[in-house]
Order: sequence, then C-alpha cells, then structure tokens
Amino acid sequence: MPSNGPHAVPAVIILHGSSGVNPGERVWARRMNALGYASFVVDSFTGRGLRNTEKDQTQLSMAAGIADAYAALRLLATDPRIDKGRIAVMGFSRGGVAALYSSLEPFRLAATEGDLRFAAHVAFYPSCGISYESAHIDGSPVLMLVGGKDNYTPAAPCIAYADTLRSKGTQITLKEYPDAWHGFDRPTLLHSIPLATSARECHGSYDLDSRTFTMVRDGQTLSGASAVAESKRCLTTGITLGGDPEAQAQSPAEVAAFLKAAFE
Repeated sequence: MPSNGPHAVPAVIILHGSSGVNPGERVWARRMNALGYASFVVDSFTGRGLRNTEKDQTQLSMAAGIADAYAALRLLATDPRIDKGRIAVMGFSRGGVAALYSSLEPFRLAATEGDLRFAAHVAFYPSCGISYESAHIDGSPVLMLVGGKDNYTPAAPCIAYADTLRSKGTQITLKEYPDAWHGFDRPTLLHSIPLATSARECHGSYDLDSRTFTMVRDGQTLSGASAVAESKRCLTTGITLGGDPEAQAQSPAEVAAFLKAAFE
C-alpha cells in the first residue's frame, strides 16, 4: 500500500510470466506504490506446484491466469482501503495474456457479479497468435506494449488484435519498441533459451461466444480434433530474452500516463 495515500486508493494487480514471480514484478509493484496506488502481485504457480512453464505451457491453461486475475479483483474489492472502481490489471508475457483477454466480457461475466470490472488492462508482450475472441468487451481501456524483435510472442499478431479490439469500441493504446526483444522492460542481458516453447508459428482463436476453437494452417481453417492437433504441431522452440534501453526508459512513463488517465 502507498504510505501516504488517501483512505481508499486505486490498485494494480500484477501477473507474472512463464518463469514465475521474479524481481521484475516486484519492481513494478514498487513503481505503482510510488504513483500512489496499491499493488497486488499474484503468484499463479506456487500454489499449483509449478515453478516454470517455459518448456511446457500445457502445465497450466492460459485461462487460469484470467481466473486468477478476477479472483484478485474480487478480493481487493472487499478491502475498504481500496477503491474498487479503480482496480487495474497488468501482466507480463503469460500474465500479459491474462491482462489482455480479461477485457472480454464473457470472462468478466463468468468471474464476477454485478458491475465489478477492471478499470484498465496493461499487457506487456502477450501472446496473440492463438487469441480469445468475443463480440463483447468490458468497456475499459487497454494498453499493449510489444517488442518489434520479439521471437517468443511476436508483435504482429498483437498489432492485428489491437485493431480488432479497436473496431469493437475498445479504447486501446499500442506501444511498439522496434528494437526490443521479449522481456524488454527487465534489466537482463540479451540471451537465448533453446528449449523454451513458442507459439509464434501458430494461428488460431477461441471464440467465446460460439465456444468454438479453430486453427489456420496453409490458408485452411481447422476445427475439432484437427484444430487441437494443429495447436500442438505448430509449436517451435528457441527464444531470445533481454532488456532494451529505450523500452526500460519509456515503459514506466507510458504505464503511469495510461493509468492516470484511466483512474481519473
């Protein structure tokens, strides 16, 4: 909690990536506190007996992160120190997936009651190749930050998804750092993880309205068992991670300006 804030303050829920909670999430938590916001770091792994999903993302469904985000929202909404109308969600990589797709109304309706919703969504380098789709959105603004050189969760599908959300009425801000790789906000040296699995060659969607899953391969749309098989076949290995000076310098200010506007 901020040390000198008003009685009821805004809050930011922070969701980690495939390596679990690490110092990067705690740095962002302190940044939120410095802005006068409470921060709440969610650990989606430890309680489930997991440490890392980089090599095998099937250990935990991406939808679990969305469920965890909404569980945190419901919890914080009961705390009198928190302004329940001003709770945002921010996530990184796997956590960015949850932060982004929790903006879809079917997820909100399944996880909350009444008008409780996130005031804003901040997604750092989420995966958008296999996306969640719905005609219905929660109406809250979205900030998406992506790296132009990201070979783990490439920017291009997320740029296209941002256009899709925008066409449905979402107020979305997209920031691309052209020379940045995955994990660009962290102070880590550029390095490779040969065995990490990426869906960068995958193209598909889960339609929440019709409850159908489809994949696209060589221009053909696959469904049912064929789509499930393709979602496994399209996976590749070998990724690059590392901080980017421009992104490290600019992303905190981008997030601060976005949240200030969303919380007004």
